[in-house]
Amino acid sequence: MTENSKVFVDLDVATMRESDVAYGMIQDAAIVVTNGAIDWVGPIADLPSGYGTLVRTSLAGRLVTPGLIDCHTHIVHGGDRAVEFEMRLNGASYEEVARAGGGIVSTVKATRSATEDTSLADALRRVDVLIAEGVTSIEIKSGYGLDRETELRMLRVARAIGNKRDITVRTSFLGAHATPAEYKGRDDAYIDEVCIPTLRAAHAEGLVDAVDGFCEGIAFSPEQIARVFDVAKELGLPVKLHAEQLSNLGGAKLAARYGALSADHLEYLDEDGVRAMADAGTVAVILPGAFYTLRETQAPPIAAFRKHGVPMALATDINPGSSPLNSLLLTVNMGCTLFRLTPEEALRGVTCNAARALGLTDVGVIESGKRADLAIWDVKHPAELAYRIGFNPLHTRIFGGAA
Repeated sequence: MTENSKVFVDLDVATMRESDVAYGMIQDAAIVVTNGAIDWVGPIADLPSGYGTLVRTSLAGRLVTPGLIDCHTHIVHGGDRAVEFEMRLNGASYEEVARAGGGIVSTVKATRSATEDTSLADALRRVDVLIAEGVTSIEIKSGYGLDRETELRMLRVARAIGNKRDITVRTSFLGAHATPAEYKGRDDAYIDEVCIPTLRAAHAEGLVDAVDGFCEGIAFSPEQIARVFDVAKELGLPVKLHAEQLSNLGGAKLAARYGALSADHLEYLDEDGVRAMADAGTVAVILPGAFYTLRETQAPPIAAFRKHGVPMALATDINPGSSPLNSLLLTVNMGCTLFRLTPEEALRGVTCNAARALGLTDVGVIESGKRADLAIWDVKHPAELAYRIGFNPLHTRIFGGAA
């Protein structure tokens, strides 16, 4: 205990630890924070006498949860695709949108033309919205540059966000997102000549925490992704994968073979793929924003994930095309309403399981020794965080022990 210790009282805490009690709840609790970390948490009646001299801060009966974690975003990008959205709603086909310059081509063009300062300013506006909802950790992908210069710039911007705001940023290199127009019909050449060399350059510059890819008929085959993952393994980087969003190419099984942190989307995943993920300890990241925006009808195999004990995370997937969703609280509600997650599963999906999907071991639960990233809510029961739509009940966000 030091002069940097403080004790919060008059609160209920959803610790999100594994427990026989839903949400790992502790009623009428106290939390002691020392030097930015959780020193003690438990019922106020059990508060050790050694903390008796500390000034107590009353939270007036509010609920405390771990700070929220958005574990899959494309938050650094140029431009938007609102006109494309309107075209589709007015009946334009995919081909018509593409001929008009829409689709990922438009985002790549806008991202390549943006300056680093402009990209950072635009991304910070989106990040600030998440921070206002109690988010304390976020993953940010590259993947809209598809050339060396822009991919590296996107990752530098992602790193800068962590310096400009009180938020933990984990970066993912997503060079294997799509084949750019200048390599049309030459996917293998793009992987060998651009994607892999850029990954090596990004790693050398300290810009990469994990390596991602898009394994799909409209993107890259399992064999092509495996070549990228082999380099990731050589560099000592963990992997994750966009898989089984539109079809079942065996991407999740591939990810599991590489011990992936997560496989994401997963609408078309079969039970063999679920078993492979369970055996590998790979987290299933569920992305209701893309499901909703694309008006998909096949939901991820939630029952199979439960059956085989695959941990489920939730994320916004914020991007300009398929998921222009900038609210993690709304994501929690959508996980429940669209996919029938329970409110507890959904909250675990943006706390402890989201941390696991990013390889973070010091956040996501409230227990002794963990970082004091906390969200204090004007609610009585944690189910309210999944229940309300378009309402933000955050009272205070604490990052590393500081409000």
